[in-house]
Amino acid sequence: MGHFFEQKTVIITGASAGVGAACAHAFAGHKANLVLCARGQAGLDAIAEELSSKCSVLTVAMDVSDTDQCLALLNKAEAEFGRVDVLINNAGMHSRGDLEKVNPADVGLMVDVNLRAPLILSCAAIPFIKKSDGGAIVMVGSLAGMAPLQGAATYSATKAGLRAFAFALADELQDTNINVGVVSPGPIDTGFIMSEIDIVEDIVFSQPMSSADGVADAVVSIARGEKTEIAMPAASGRLVTLSYLFPALRRFMRPRLYAKGLKNKDKYRNRSAVNKGL
Repeated sequence: MGHFFEQKTVIITGASAGVGAACAHAFAGHKANLVLCARGQAGLDAIAEELSSKCSVLTVAMDVSDTDQCLALLNKAEAEFGRVDVLINNAGMHSRGDLEKVNPADVGLMVDVNLRAPLILSCAAIPFIKKSDGGAIVMVGSLAGMAPLQGAATYSATKAGLRAFAFALADELQDTNINVGVVSPGPIDTGFIMSEIDIVEDIVFSQPMSSADGVADAVVSIARGEKTEIAMPAASGRLVTLSYLFPALRRFMRPRLYAKGLKNKDKYRNRSAVNKGL
């Protein structure tokens, strides 16, 4: 593997599990210096121990919804490694269900974690990254941000905002040495949805499942400046784009997609039971 990011400092939010942990492994393979952030120190310690033989790792237990902690993060990264090159805005929250059933406080927290934090971190990171000899800002979005998702109105809105932000920021920074883009995956085989499979919207499972490692590879590709957006799987990205452009088509397809997703959900439940030896 080429070491495109060797000795560059990569900040990853939500890094203790799932896609964030996969991104940490991917950039460790490029011999980057890692700054891994998450709420819990124990999860961060576990992944730091896994990667310590491959690269230097700084862990920061923090709340990305806190502006002061976000600003302090960048200073800690520069103080530790002397530079900031790449920011991966991966931390996410999803309180599932129709809006009237969601706690209003959770609506606010989803906005803070999924949208407000990436905007603040990106804004604050630009001066740091401009001082380096090449860097990137990457958003981990969702297919839910490419078309409205019933049963996930706030989550869908935050990811749509994050996607719009990524494209606008990419245009603003096109003449700089900072690559900007967004990875928009569908369902990912991680605890983010699999541990909540019974309350995840059936329609989510109508699309093929991606792996955390696959999403991490896409994040690396965006960070290298190879694309501005990678939708995963590509066929699902095209389907979602059509559903956004033609709302009547989306409403027509919805019952069929829900039925397909319900069948797939049962398959995943059975697979999980077999893996657990039940």
